[in-house]
Amino acid sequence: MTGLHTDAQLQAKALAYRLRRVAHRLETEMRRELAPHGIELWELELLACLRRAPGHRLTAGELTGHLQLTSGAVTNRVGRLEAKGWLTRTLHPGDRRSVLVALTAEGRERAERVFATKTDTETRLLSTLPPDRQRTLNDELRTLLLELEGPDGEASDHG
Repeated sequence: MTGLHTDAQLQAKALAYRLRRVAHRLETEMRRELAPHGIELWELELLACLRRAPGHRLTAGELTGHLQLTSGAVTNRVGRLEAKGWLTRTLHPGDRRSVLVALTAEGRERAERVFATKTDTETRLLSTLPPDRQRTLNDELRTLLLELEGPDGEASDHG
């Protein structure tokens, strides 16, 4: 290999670099905006996942899939939020080997108080692109993610 890249390789490299920078900027700004509210981005994402679920509860395994984390990471995070009173863990009545994680009223209220901050930050950061271009970019990224992750990846793209 001579180190020379084709146009397709250069385009892929540039796109990957920009996607990483945008993702980093979004996450950094989100953390900064949420800090005064005393909530971490990962905490809000876990609460939002449960808020969207039927009955505001999911099994630990379902959380693992939705959040794209290891079972150990989910167990750790669930334990930390359970200690704050934002969710509960119980044995699944239909399968004693499975744990149900449910949002508490306090957890739901906590998340709802800061959802607007997250939404406002996302809107502010992405407002450089007009709505039609945001829609086009969103559609293109959804197509890419479907190719990379399959349809199950779509379940975790809202929050």
